[in-house]
Amino acid sequence: MAMLRRKMLDKLIAWKHRANGCEAVLIEGARRVGKSTTAVEFGRTQYRSYLLVDFARLPQEVHDVFENQRDDFDTLFMMLSAYYRTRLYERDSLIIFDEVQRYPAARELIKYLVADGRYDYVETGSLISIRKNVEGIVIPSEERKMGMGPLDFEEFCWAMGEELLAETIRHAFDALRPLPDVLHKRAMRLWREYLLVGGMPQVVSSYVERRDFGEADDIKRGILQLYGDDIGKFANGDAGRVRGIFAQIPGQLSKHEKRFTLASVDKDARLREYDAAFFWLEDARLINICRNATDPSVGLGLYEDNASFKCYMADTGLLVAQTFADRETTPDDVYRDILFDKLSLNEGMLVENAVAQQFRANGRRLFFFSRSSREDAARTMEIDFLIVREYDDAAMKPRISPIEVKSTRRYGTSSLDKFRRLYGGKLGKEYVLHPRQLEAGGERIKLPLYMAHCL
Repeated sequence: MAMLRRKMLDKLIAWKHRANGCEAVLIEGARRVGKSTTAVEFGRTQYRSYLLVDFARLPQEVHDVFENQRDDFDTLFMMLSAYYRTRLYERDSLIIFDEVQRYPAARELIKYLVADGRYDYVETGSLISIRKNVEGIVIPSEERKMGMGPLDFEEFCWAMGEELLAETIRHAFDALRPLPDVLHKRAMRLWREYLLVGGMPQVVSSYVERRDFGEADDIKRGILQLYGDDIGKFANGDAGRVRGIFAQIPGQLSKHEKRFTLASVDKDARLREYDAAFFWLEDARLINICRNATDPSVGLGLYEDNASFKCYMADTGLLVAQTFADRETTPDDVYRDILFDKLSLNEGMLVENAVAQQFRANGRRLFFFSRSSREDAARTMEIDFLIVREYDDAAMKPRISPIEVKSTRRYGTSSLDKFRRLYGGKLGKEYVLHPRQLEAGGERIKLPLYMAHCL
């Protein structure tokens, strides 16, 4: 499998130079997003040696070393070095604790290992905050968390050998100039492939090598199966609710109003009974929750309405496979139709899900705005996303940018128009993400969908 270029590697290199041994880093993310692969690549390319301790498959001998030598680091390092046949070099070796949530005692030890100062430490894990994975341990303050998700669109372009096109897209966004038509078409074609393939590394690698949607679909179904097994294994008493929510996501996103309604899972459901299930799915990084912010002011988190939210899947490729989960395989013509823009499936949900995925990859929390008023149509509106961006007309102070996502070439913008009339003073630039060319004029900028990751 080809090594995929990931942005996380650059973040780790920057962390190494900045932290200089004074903290460990914890890479959090869903299973199969490439955490371990990236940590190993970091160790291989940036240190004289690295050593990987996999707590998901921990041999009893290594377990005993951790249990018995936690107060004697000289012996601990000597034994690990001998067991893994790897020489450790002071200040030039990396020790990776893989799937550290499986052995919380090792995570607690990080505090003392960092203080010891001989080596650098990267931990990887999923379900890091689930109660039983933090029970009885003191979380080390020397631990910097970094979230890692599936590949974003730019990383997908790199994987597909389109580094130069990815650079050109960035330059065009910065200059607010449209790409030449031929490159716009190529970028849109890549974006459509990304919608179908998604960003799970194993799926992308297979697609890059064989360009076979059927094989990619097969791998995605395997990953969904793995997630289903994890739910059964780790969600304890909430497994049924977690499964119910996860199965409902495609149906919820295909509605005109994409908000998640619990009644679809269980007609007598109460939100507080489902709180733990949503927390589990969010902590496992299987979903991205987008919350309704009732006031478009810069501290969006202060105005979130917890009862009103949209629930996206963390990977759009998995959403495609999940949509057809009731069949053994996803029909080939479905993939072909999406690729050639002839689809009957609600493509809006895939496009909006993919945009949410780009924003999360950029470290943004997700917010939307929704208000309905029976008496006053001028106050009824739905804005797909709200983000905070520096605004050039306000001395680069942060302002709210409303974003509408359009999957078709013809569309209206009545919600954006109303939103500007009502809240103009709080807003910066507004964006429409659509399948057409870039158009910039005044406060509204229309961007092609393949520039979502630039925002």
